[in-house]
Amino acid sequence: VQLVESGGGLVQSGGSLKLSCAASGRALNAYAMGWFRQAPGKDREFVAAVSRSGSNQNYADSVKGRFTISRDNAENTSLQMNSLTPEDTAVYYCASGPVPGGRREQYTFWGQGTQVTVSS
Repeated sequence: VQLVESGGGLVQSGGSLKLSCAASGRALNAYAMGWFRQAPGKDREFVAAVSRSGSNQNYADSVKGRFTISRDNAENTSLQMNSLTPEDTAVYYCASGPVPGGRREQYTFWGQGTQVTVSS
């Protein structure tokens, strides 16, 4: 499975961005999808995840009510980010795994990441 993120960029505080993850490979509908982020000098942290069917979502407390993960189909997953703050600045990674969990070790495949920068 190969994952490619897009949609990152520079946005002002309070603004919005939509990230996309395009997956290719075999048995894509067998995998849950997740988003993680890593800020400079910090560990990679969980952001959101969606189940294989798209019917169940899981969010980190820090993004609940602001971010929305959705699964358009087996190949495409998006992360709508609203009310962004400078604390959301990080490289955002798309990942796939058997369950929509909140831990890095639950994911098998990872994308290369896309930079999101929120200015104050």
